[in-house]
Formats: sequence, C-alpha cells, structure tokens
Amino acid sequence: MSKKYDCIFLDRDGTINIDPGYISKLQDFKFFDFAVTALDMLKTLTNNFIIITNQSGVSRGLILEADLIKINEYIFEEFSKNNLGLLDIYYCIDHPDNSSGRRKPGVEMFVEASDKYCLDLSRCLMIGDSKTDILPAKILGMESMLVLSGKGEKYKNSFHEKEKPDYIFKNLMFGAIELIK
Repeated sequence: MSKKYDCIFLDRDGTINIDPGYISKLQDFKFFDFAVTALDMLKTLTNNFIIITNQSGVSRGLILEADLIKINEYIFEEFSKNNLGLLDIYYCIDHPDNSSGRRKPGVEMFVEASDKYCLDLSRCLMIGDSKTDILPAKILGMESMLVLSGKGEKYKNSFHEKEKPDYIFKNLMFGAIELIK
C-alpha cells in the first residue's frame, strides 16, 4: 500500500523541467514530457506540492528576478490547469559564494514552508536531482528521492552512508510509478 504525504517538495530544474543551464526567459522553460502525468500520479499520495529551488542566476546577473517571477507564474498556471495542488514556490537567489541558510542544502526554505502551511516534515518527501536537494531532507527527517534526470546521474554515487536518498529513479515518472504501487 502506498504511503500518504503531508506534502511532496520538488526541486525545479532537472526534476520537473529540462535543465539547459540558467533559464532566463519563459520561452526557455520546458516541462519534461512526463512531468504532468507523473505529478498527477503522485497526487494520489498528497494534496500538496511545493517547489523549492535555488536560482543563483539572479545574483549572478544572468536572470532578472522579474523573469523568474514570470516563469513561476507560468508554473502555477500549469499546475492549476492540471489540477495539481501547488501550494507555493520558494526560491533562493543567493550566490553560492555568499549564501544564507535559505540556499539549499540549507533548510530555511523548508522550515518557512512547514511553518506557513503547518506541515509535519517527517511526513513529507523531497524529490530532486542533486545532492543539495537530498541533504536538507535528511537533516529535517524527510524521505528523499534522487532522480537521475538533470544532474542526478552525476550525484548518485557521491553520498555518504547517512546521506543516501531513500529512493533513486531514472526520472520523476519512474519514481511516481514505483511510489504509487
């Protein structure tokens, strides 16, 4: 029997959309072909999704925050159109060389979301394609899934024993199929 989650947290680039590098314009943002179907399947496990994403391209001068906000609005529209419960999108524009606790692998964006939406993080799942997505989940007692889309293939063998994700799948679709069994 599949497990129910208070919320499924999602990384953005490489997890739900193609990651060509810094996405600076809406026309460069493309969901993976399987993303909506996979999220619709995962919806059977939760009523809530939250996207947590590092967007240092803003502080690097590669992305205007106004364009990032347009991309976020588009993501909200697509989730809404497909009846997927996207509660929020949290993003951190900190440069890695000058980052706060909000930038993943920091946990502050997760804690903010937990406080705002009264989520029990121990009953949540984080899905991402990078070590920086998995580490905060481990720190906060969440389940974690590494997807090998995006940068996942690069990171899959880089975890120490206590950092290892609970699940590793080729992509969000394969993960969704397995989790809803």
